[in-house]
Amino acid sequence: MERHLSGAGEGEGELKRVMGPGLLLLFIVGDILGTGIYALTGQVAQKVGGVVWLPFLIAFVVALLTAFSYLELVTKYPKAAGAALYTHKAFGVHFLTFIVAFAVMSSGITSASTASRAFAANFAAAIGLDAGTIGVTLVAVLFLMLVGLVNFRGVGESVKMNVVLTVVELTGLLLIIGIGAYAILGGQGDVSRAFTFATPGDSSLIFSVIAATSLAFFAMVGFEDSVNMAEECKDPSRIFPKVLLGGLMLTGVIYVLVAVSAITLVPAAELGEGETPLLKVVQAGAPGFPIGIFAVITMFAVANSALINMMMASRLIYGMAREGVLPDALGRVHAGRRTPYVAILFTSAIALALIIFAGSVPALGGTTALLLLCVFAIVNVAVLVLRRDPVDHKHFRTPTILPVLGAVSCAFFAGPWTGRDPVQYLIAGALLALGVVLWFATVRFMRVRPLPAE
Repeated sequence: MERHLSGAGEGEGELKRVMGPGLLLLFIVGDILGTGIYALTGQVAQKVGGVVWLPFLIAFVVALLTAFSYLELVTKYPKAAGAALYTHKAFGVHFLTFIVAFAVMSSGITSASTASRAFAANFAAAIGLDAGTIGVTLVAVLFLMLVGLVNFRGVGESVKMNVVLTVVELTGLLLIIGIGAYAILGGQGDVSRAFTFATPGDSSLIFSVIAATSLAFFAMVGFEDSVNMAEECKDPSRIFPKVLLGGLMLTGVIYVLVAVSAITLVPAAELGEGETPLLKVVQAGAPGFPIGIFAVITMFAVANSALINMMMASRLIYGMAREGVLPDALGRVHAGRRTPYVAILFTSAIALALIIFAGSVPALGGTTALLLLCVFAIVNVAVLVLRRDPVDHKHFRTPTILPVLGAVSCAFFAGPWTGRDPVQYLIAGALLALGVVLWFATVRFMRVRPLPAE
């Protein structure tokens, strides 16, 4: 019997709805905050100087445009498959659906595996251990296995862990903002630096801001992961609009305040050196604060990114399997835990392989953002196409101009004219090429033919 991308089956295959507005808000905030702001502030400062807050603000606006499209689609089709579901309903092309799903899954799994390695490195540094490459890899593997166990335990346990980790990472960023505010009120630092451009070499001002924004966009992704949790949310069509927009607004304000605090206390050139820019802010503004504590906070922030990305990836695989785009086995739900255990094992295995064999992938953050920008452009077009597909319940409707602007801006920031490192296109191309191979294998062994959109 032919199956369509219309949602998971009913009855015993359904996931447990445990996420209310509060847990969903913390999930979104925790996913967006993640490792981006902790690691990218200095690199953005290298490109634009003191106005480090501006690229984050522009990236926030671009993300917000796409978020409105996601809101219309997730309230219209509150299912777990996310962007892949919307792509299939809009275009009805099995190959495109598969590649979009693979791109989103790859971004989540690769980010989670890299976050696991970052966790291991920070863990070794926090306890003063010179673990070496093998030791870091071993700790990363053990950590990711723990993430898999939490994910399998249940979405309730996973989101509760997310609550703890989100509070910790949010505390770290509020600490930076507090240190900055105290310094400004006490006459310490130089607030005027926050309005000073300093472009590298012969780069123009506009080009530098565009390049910095394409980098800062990595810090704004994450909100799209929440739509893959739709089947585990209570009344998603009602709660998603306020919660998603509220979460984006909150993180946008935090990013701008953190950037201003950082540049006020640490000059752009110094902020751009090394991989711990916010640690330098703490040392400059509060030299008496125990640096080890902030290192642990950073480690928790990275851990949160790994957990949320693995939750997203496993739910996406589950959703696609339930719709017949992937083998049925990947859509199995554990009878006792009510979690997609086969999808969790599958995504965890890929992440473990990346940790062991790929290690730290160069320009991973930029590659993740590149893949998602391409997906976002497709989603923005899909929301316009799907206006011709009415549903029998009320849902959010975004003004038509927003997805148009969203599609154009996402396509623009995915282009080579932004100054994006060419290696990012090579990595993205290799990942998508693997996706093409898997698609042919899926069609060959499942004997799948392109499914028509409903």
